[in-house]
Amino acid sequence: MIEILPADNKKTFKEFLEFPYNLYSNSSCWVPPLLNDVKNQFSPKNPFFKHAEVAPFIAKIKGKTTGRIAAIYNEAHINFHGENAGFFGFFDCVRSSQIAGALIDRTSEWHRKKGMEILRGPFNFSTNEECGLLIDGYESPPKVMMPYNFPYYRGLLEDCGFAKAKDLFAYTLEVPERLPEKTYRVAGLIEKNKITVRPINLKSFDKEMAVFKNIYNSAWEKNWGFLPMTDEEIEHMAKKLKPLIIPELALIAECKGEAVGFMMLLPDFNYVLKKLNGRLSALGILKTLWHSRKIKDLRLLILGIKEGFRRQGVDAFLLIEGLKAVRKKGYEKVEFSWILEDNYPVQKIVEMVDGRLYKTYRIYEKRI
Repeated sequence: MIEILPADNKKTFKEFLEFPYNLYSNSSCWVPPLLNDVKNQFSPKNPFFKHAEVAPFIAKIKGKTTGRIAAIYNEAHINFHGENAGFFGFFDCVRSSQIAGALIDRTSEWHRKKGMEILRGPFNFSTNEECGLLIDGYESPPKVMMPYNFPYYRGLLEDCGFAKAKDLFAYTLEVPERLPEKTYRVAGLIEKNKITVRPINLKSFDKEMAVFKNIYNSAWEKNWGFLPMTDEEIEHMAKKLKPLIIPELALIAECKGEAVGFMMLLPDFNYVLKKLNGRLSALGILKTLWHSRKIKDLRLLILGIKEGFRRQGVDAFLLIEGLKAVRKKGYEKVEFSWILEDNYPVQKIVEMVDGRLYKTYRIYEKRI
């Protein structure tokens, strides 16, 4: 007998939060997030909840938790895209199509009552956060702010009637001494002294985040799944990212004083999280300080160029300047993620610098 219970009290929400730590306890690739970070994500203080509603559920058999899911109603998405789409995220389940089906059915029912016609995911909670189901590239742990799941998850969702909505690609690159010559030729398209590149100024962090928002809304507006972020959401995200940001790896391209491009590389903090098992005790803080010095990988989280300045070599210029700092600080690998499967201009840029496709994530959807 499968029970699907709302995780709406202290006991059931604790089970919702802790379930994946038990499920993945023997996995060498899953990276346990900090429990408090996940808990805070569901806090009413998260500005996401000013335009969204989330209902977490757990599956139980004979009192034992066997799965979890969160139903996500995002009014901002409905208004921006004009479609009655509901979402799901935080999906974890033992290898059972029956249990997965029961979780999806409960989520679908919740969304139908709100007038939704499509169920899409996984998103934790939107495309502005961790999203996608890993369908290829299980051999290595995910980079910072990227998901991981068992290979059988794909079958669970497809058994529930889900089909592909969109694939997201992750590329990897071993840091070279020099980028391919084509990169420098493309950067050479820029008129002399027209474009300059500078590191982000952490002392004026709020102003720099306003610059980022302006570029983000221009650069990604036409991308599939794009959702503009509010000022409060930008501020909320910035507070989480600021401790990880290295100014020399967060670069702004300017044209005559106008910010036209933004690139951010983040150290792969998952290397540290793997050692902490979800909890940051006093000892955990010492571990964090110790292991953070050993991080050798980066994730290129953001590379965006404003409309009107694309295909002019700005992206190549940012990559060239970024490589200087990456090599100076001794990093060894960079992941470019995520990139839409049909975002061919960005794929060409990554392939131009010899990036290799090594992981694929899938967004699923079905009619409900």
